[in-house]
Amino acid sequence: MRLSEYTDYTLRVLMYCAAHRDRLVTIGELAEQHGLSKNHLMKVVNDLARRGLLETTRGRGGGLRLLVEPEAIRIGDVVRATETDFRLVECFDAATNACTLSPKCRLKHLFGQALAGYFKALDSATLADMTQGRPSTSSAGRKLAAVVAAPTPRRTARLSRSV
Repeated sequence: MRLSEYTDYTLRVLMYCAAHRDRLVTIGELAEQHGLSKNHLMKVVNDLARRGLLETTRGRGGGLRLLVEPEAIRIGDVVRATETDFRLVECFDAATNACTLSPKCRLKHLFGQALAGYFKALDSATLADMTQGRPSTSSAGRKLAAVVAAPTPRRTARLSRSV
């Protein structure tokens, strides 16, 4: 599974804003920091503002800031809201499935379990987990394994898939 650039940029914007909660962040600053196009970032920021996750202020001295606490934003919800297609194989879409193996194939079930595991891991992490106390390289794998193995229930903000 590969995330779209749009989802990648969305996560970068959210993480940067969460790491700089004490001040307004500008599109120019984000573009420079991440080496991204201002135009692409404007689309991402507008979408996040429309979803109620960012507050934007125009004009001189303006910028953007996170409106929701980082602990309330699940990574899985962000990915679901920004990605458009989670069909790992053709048979996930009954309308276009032309695979002759479908009636007896067990791959769809296996890939369905894999996708569920993917979202279980993403749902167990919040924006705060991704920005607070950045772990060293050696402990990052252990921390991720602990998050996946023992997800904790959290009160989270739900993102709508509005278009």
